[in-house]
Amino acid sequence: MTRAVFAVLGTVLIGVGVGVSADTATQIKQRPLTRRSAGPATRPAAAPPARLATGLLSSEAQNRLVSEYCSVCHDDEVKPGGVTLEHFDAARIDQHADLAERMIRKLRAGMMPPPQATSRPPEEAIKAFAASLEARVDEAAARQPNPGKRTFQRLNRAEYARSIHDLLDLDVDINAFLPPDTISGGFDNIADVQAFSPTLMEGYLRAASQISRLAVGDRNASPTSVTYKIGRTASQTRHVDGAPMGTRGGISVVHVFPADGDYVIKMSMHNEPLGGIFGRTTMLTMGISEQVEVSVNGERVALLDVSPRMSETDQQTGLNGLELKTPPIHISAGPQRISAAFIQRLDGPVDDLIAPLENTLADVNISFGVTSMPHMRDMTVLGPNNVTGVSETASRRKIFTCRPTTASEEQRCAADIVQNLITQAYRGVTNDSDLRDAMTFYAQGRKKGDFENGVRMALQSMLMSPRFLFRLESAPSKTASQTYALADKDLATRLSFFLWNTLPDAELMKAAAQGLLRTPEGLEKQVRRMLADHRSESLSSRFAAQWLRLQDLDLIHPDYLLYPQYDDTLAQSMRHETELFFDSIVHDDRSVLDLLMADYSFVNERLATHYGIPNVTGSAFRRVVLPEYRRGLLGQGSILTLTSVADRTSPVLRGKWVMEVLLGTPPPPPPPNVPLLDDSTKPVSGGKRLSTRERMEEHRKDPTCNSCHRVIDPLGLALDNFDVTGAWRIKDNEVPVDAVGDLYDGTKMNGPAGLRQALL
Repeated sequence: MTRAVFAVLGTVLIGVGVGVSADTATQIKQRPLTRRSAGPATRPAAAPPARLATGLLSSEAQNRLVSEYCSVCHDDEVKPGGVTLEHFDAARIDQHADLAERMIRKLRAGMMPPPQATSRPPEEAIKAFAASLEARVDEAAARQPNPGKRTFQRLNRAEYARSIHDLLDLDVDINAFLPPDTISGGFDNIADVQAFSPTLMEGYLRAASQISRLAVGDRNASPTSVTYKIGRTASQTRHVDGAPMGTRGGISVVHVFPADGDYVIKMSMHNEPLGGIFGRTTMLTMGISEQVEVSVNGERVALLDVSPRMSETDQQTGLNGLELKTPPIHISAGPQRISAAFIQRLDGPVDDLIAPLENTLADVNISFGVTSMPHMRDMTVLGPNNVTGVSETASRRKIFTCRPTTASEEQRCAADIVQNLITQAYRGVTNDSDLRDAMTFYAQGRKKGDFENGVRMALQSMLMSPRFLFRLESAPSKTASQTYALADKDLATRLSFFLWNTLPDAELMKAAAQGLLRTPEGLEKQVRRMLADHRSESLSSRFAAQWLRLQDLDLIHPDYLLYPQYDDTLAQSMRHETELFFDSIVHDDRSVLDLLMADYSFVNERLATHYGIPNVTGSAFRRVVLPEYRRGLLGQGSILTLTSVADRTSPVLRGKWVMEVLLGTPPPPPPPNVPLLDDSTKPVSGGKRLSTRERMEEHRKDPTCNSCHRVIDPLGLALDNFDVTGAWRIKDNEVPVDAVGDLYDGTKMNGPAGLRQALL
């Protein structure tokens, strides 16, 4: 059962159209946790027919079993879980593969027939029935493969940004141009749900224009403004990553400057620069001053005083808040780190005697309290003025592979530059018309400006081309109703966007052109090479993060009066821990079971303090050994926080996450008009405080809730020793936590360790 994660990746590669060797496919079939797919279109190759004939039930025997034990409940009238088996016919089940898949998952998990049912077949019969269904559907899939139809697929925001980075060596905030991608099943790269609206098209056009301007540089740049907002839950007392040491709060970003020139950095703060009660008094009577340091690439360029009477004397109060501006600063073109942060005066809250529990967050509407720290809201970069030119940047070195010395050399040099860019941008295969179209735009730009302006226009046309924006795939002629193999270049593109989330490199396209991806050895060689490349980080930051629903962490805002230690810094540390953990599983070629059982993880000082792990200092993450209760994904703060609500843990959300994400068996949606836990039960009953378990038991007394919650709740209650933010606790609502329970099949378990063992 302990298979390496490399085999797990093989399962997903099959789903994206990338083949694996016969040996790897056999290993995948032997893994229960990843055996089933969502439907026949993504099913691995069937086992040899000789294996299918062993220990299976006949169609008649399967029909009798369903009639005796299943269809009594699953009839056309009741349809529990949306499933009716009243007309079940095993001989034709391959025509209803989705139903067969649901039945197989429930049978394999021991959830059907219900363990508490008065009449239940022997376990041997259940296993044989599940194997028979698998055999029938697998045999049909092997006999008549149905990979499905590939919908028109475009680059999503993350793929677009990473492609720009690889193409131009330029990092941009693509969120400023493109609307959010549609999420389906937790993922934002599902072609079937991708929309292409006028708003999106306009965003692509604006992005192409601005990105080409930033990459090439703009000697005629006119002043503009770009504002960076500070997260609502960003702490104003802690050091911000990227800012100079000895500072606290504020913001630090990498801004791409279009030209060498003079820029002004503006900081906006909330209307009251200091804590609403004691802050101003502290500064005036005790002489504790506040200053904002502005730095470029870690070097101080301005130090601005924060006046305690700004709200009285500054006329820019109101909705715009209070503003501090630097004098003009000469900054070179290209990406530069800009930081604006407060000078750290004391190692701790300024008002320790008045506000021993520091609650200073960027948004005073969340938690203003009595603290004395100024609250910065956003930072704006204004400029350029007095442009002096464009310095050499990484993007310009990537683009300008040649430099014309005479006017007669410009056309040839431009053609070389354009050919180099479109070969990578269009994923390796170009034709004469591609070059001709781009050179037409070059000519237009050259006519209105200089050589660099022509190249910028050609680049802008490439970034607007469907050849770049869409992952177009070629199909052989006369195959409208036939199954065909992917073209080698398309296979390389799918592989690259899965493992790297970006464009294929020259070596991968060369292997595709030579047909090496069609051999198991050649494919494995490229996969291992790509996994060793730093770009495979996207497997953890994109694939694993979306599989595990880490994006939901941004939607959770624990109550700051109950959990004052929670802020953006802690949330980011939690997410990064999970990404590093998954990355180590892949790159160390560890067992997939380590996702549940690993006795190690990665923490920095902030997260180690939260977990109660000693002897960890600094912001860098390092590997540590964990106590038993915190092992694997089920002990990580990211998972525990995103499956909670603001003021309490949620066994329902945690149990649902285990079923949906880890087991692949999502529970059915709740019946209509069923009240939530908060509406149906109270934390106090008859003068007695109720624990979360007791409140869940009250909720399950409703017959419409019990059928599903008896499966979901025990999974979540086993994790109830972890509070909303993933910190360990022994009491809930002043009542001792009870993490002992029974799974739906009667399996006893106690706490996180017991749950992990039960899942195995």
